[in-house]
Amino acid sequence: MRADARRNYEALLTAARDLFLEQGSDAPLDEVAKRAGVGAGTLYRHFPSRTDLLAAVYVSDLDELCDLAEKLSDRDPGTALGEYMDLHLSFGMRNSGIKKAMRELLADVEPQPAVLTLCKTRMYDITGGMLARAQQAGAARKDVDVLASEDNPELAPAMLQLMKDGLLLKTG
Repeated sequence: MRADARRNYEALLTAARDLFLEQGSDAPLDEVAKRAGVGAGTLYRHFPSRTDLLAAVYVSDLDELCDLAEKLSDRDPGTALGEYMDLHLSFGMRNSGIKKAMRELLADVEPQPAVLTLCKTRMYDITGGMLARAQQAGAARKDVDVLASEDNPELAPAMLQLMKDGLLLKTG
């Protein structure tokens, strides 16, 4: 991509992220172009549809999260995992509307777009590596797994116990 095209692409992503956070994923795409300082034609050349733009913002944010997480690898494993969890929460809160829109848009799409699959794989690899290092260092419980979610119901009891241990006060 030429330098000017790259600048336009980045400006569109930034404008879209800001506008989607302000107005939701249905924000007017013409306003995205206006905020980015480009014409509608430039917007649609880079992102032919709203879904393409939402996916690009989502992938960009996941890449940023992964890049920041990889920089934590030289720290103490427990500290790195804790800082990554903070990062993950802040990104998740910042992008909850975008994430929700992506889930809705892609609910019936099979197979999932390759770029999203690659991002998810990268994130799981980073998270799994951090958790494994923290577990090996004795800084994290060994009975949890990075993939504990609604997709892995067999891990639910361990996750529930983890929440109870963190939330409930011990008496007597």
